[in-house]
Amino acid sequence: MAGFGPNEWLVDEIYQQYLRDPESVDKAWWDFFADYQPREGDRQSGNGGEPAKDVSDEPAEDVSGAGAAPEQAGKRPPSQEPTNPPASHPAVQVGQQPTTQSPTPVLPRDPEPAEDVDKDPGKAAKEQPRKPVDSEEAQKAERVPLKGPAARVVTNMAASLSIPTATSVRAVPAKLLVDNRTVINNHLSRSRGGKVSFTHLIGYAVVRALEALPEMNYSYAEEDGKPGLMKPTHVNLGLAIDLQKPDGSRQLLVPCIKDADEMDFAQFWAAYEELIRKTRGNKLSVDDFSGTTITLTNPGTIGTVHSVPRLMSGQGCIVGVGAMEYPAEYQGASTETLARLAVSKVMTLTSTYDHRIIQGAQSGDFLRRIHQLLLGEDDFYDDLFRALRIPYEPIRWIIDVSASHEDEVNKQARVHELIHAYRVRGHLMADTDPLEYRQRSHPDLDIVNHGLTLWDLDREFATGSFGDRTIMKLRDILGVLRDSYCRAVGIEYMHIQDPDQRRWIQERVEVPHEKPKREDQLRVLRKINQAEAFETFLQTKFVGQKRFSLEGGESVIPLLDGVLSAAAEAGLDEVAIGMPHRGRLNVLANIVGKSYVQIFREFEGNLDPKTAHGSGDVKYHLGAAGTYTGADGAEVAVSLVSNPSHLEAVDPVLEGFARAKQDILALGEEGFTVLPVLMHGDAAFAGQGVVAETLNLSQLRGYRTGGTVHVVVNNQVGFTTSPAAARSSIYATDVARMIQAPIFHVNGDDPETCVRVARLAFDFRQAFKKDVVIDM
Repeated sequence: MAGFGPNEWLVDEIYQQYLRDPESVDKAWWDFFADYQPREGDRQSGNGGEPAKDVSDEPAEDVSGAGAAPEQAGKRPPSQEPTNPPASHPAVQVGQQPTTQSPTPVLPRDPEPAEDVDKDPGKAAKEQPRKPVDSEEAQKAERVPLKGPAARVVTNMAASLSIPTATSVRAVPAKLLVDNRTVINNHLSRSRGGKVSFTHLIGYAVVRALEALPEMNYSYAEEDGKPGLMKPTHVNLGLAIDLQKPDGSRQLLVPCIKDADEMDFAQFWAAYEELIRKTRGNKLSVDDFSGTTITLTNPGTIGTVHSVPRLMSGQGCIVGVGAMEYPAEYQGASTETLARLAVSKVMTLTSTYDHRIIQGAQSGDFLRRIHQLLLGEDDFYDDLFRALRIPYEPIRWIIDVSASHEDEVNKQARVHELIHAYRVRGHLMADTDPLEYRQRSHPDLDIVNHGLTLWDLDREFATGSFGDRTIMKLRDILGVLRDSYCRAVGIEYMHIQDPDQRRWIQERVEVPHEKPKREDQLRVLRKINQAEAFETFLQTKFVGQKRFSLEGGESVIPLLDGVLSAAAEAGLDEVAIGMPHRGRLNVLANIVGKSYVQIFREFEGNLDPKTAHGSGDVKYHLGAAGTYTGADGAEVAVSLVSNPSHLEAVDPVLEGFARAKQDILALGEEGFTVLPVLMHGDAAFAGQGVVAETLNLSQLRGYRTGGTVHVVVNNQVGFTTSPAAARSSIYATDVARMIQAPIFHVNGDDPETCVRVARLAFDFRQAFKKDVVIDM
């Protein structure tokens, strides 16, 4: 039982439940309880072989003993007499008769007339004289024996008094901890979900600090009466959890995270949350309680500023965390004053340690090490961000720079420089690569290089027209900039010389993120499922046949759905698509509407002679035409032109096809109601000259089609070559900059964002009759 420490009460409680009904206890406990023998003191307090009775079901035990005479039963034994009587009752000298003071009687008033009593039925009760309270009766109190878990807590606390402890205290600024946690949770809320708490971060810092001071993980032990030192091979971090029981009482549980020193932060976070889930679901097992080497308790969550917790036997240290508060002398200051003076919230860390094996200097160094880690030393936050695959660098600790009035004016200019830098370079930090994780940064996007620090995050600056607000905190400015340019979409548009086009994009991008509606999400899911199911079926049914699969690029189907749905809603006459071989069968089936039966028949060699163009034509060269139904029920004609050649040869063919149809419609210069959509591979878009030639003709009067939506399916490999060995440009789409086309780089693993970008690209084409490029 000693190995369970403060959790012994729970073991006893589960044992009582096991005795009443073994099936009500998790079977993981059965082997443990098979030879479990409660201590003798536990049996006497209700922890033995019989189930403990509920205190409310029986009267309080008589402390005078079972053999006391009946007339003695109501007397208080000498040990129970109060040493210091209340001040309102003077002490009585020995041999002196106590003076009994009779209460002054309250004379009743003359009775009121009957009609008055009837008007106020409660009046008679109010006027009744109060019954005097007997002073001896008032001093009586019910004595309730402590049994079960409560008795075990008493035993544990009494045992803890035998450990000679001391406590070290350190105040730690929480500014960097708060800001980096905000960055982490903002990223998680937009990606996989979940939330990181302060205790997660502090607990991991405790584990990391033990690497430098492993002696804080040791414990005292005796063998044959001789003192000794236990040196665990791993860190088992105990978490003090305050558990509220169904009856309203509260108990303390301390399960532990095993081998925490071998985990990165993502694993530590998952193990922590799993332990909390098991605690709340009453699923903790014997192994969850045993072997704790060091404990973390955080009473700061309920506002406690400073805590000196009790140290249990078998451990050498327990760390307490206080509440995060501004220093007392600044708690009356306004938010603006706190930001101007660079005042941070502070939390108190305490290290209560076993003084037999740990000295004060070691404990102080331990807290200093935790302090250093929470300020970002030794890449603490970098490791956290890498473990969570957050593609940005964390905020850095830096001393605030005192500023005069002139410097404040300069800071204002630097904020505008920062906004411009994000508009120009923000795409370089965007998380657009689903194949490789790396932390992205750029000197132009680092606030330190603009003369700003983390202390400026809560200071307000004039923004002009940015974000629809004239005054914003730097924290909010950075939030809008990162959400707009550095998430799953990176936008290149500042090379466009027309300010109206740049402003148009800014007005639609630099806005708070809105989650798609549920029906829109379900439509995206259906399109992804259609694309995935089609490729899976072909792979299973027609093994070994050449089909130029779309696998890995399935998000292009909901992306095309977004473009065609927007075209249908806008009332366009037709959408004409040109594309290479890869993914053509999927587009034919799920976008153009070619029947599955016809496609499968072609796989079996039954090619319709009317659709073939030459003796060597195959199924992935063919085109088709159909009608597409958008999300709101609107319809638009759709056609996929044949591409008997390889890759980009179809580009000028499609543009001529669309221009010819527009000329037939003869709606004039504003009537570009046939939308060309060209799909490309990344290597072909950068490597084939026909792409540049087609782009160069796109704005000429004799060739223009009112703008083409280019979709580059970027699988980062071309002709078996990686991008690093295939081109000198940063992006495969850099050739499109020559015609000042906006370029949207989007992460293909985020289909919802792909659809949003598709609609934005279509709207830009409609507004300015120009080409636009989506690099997926």
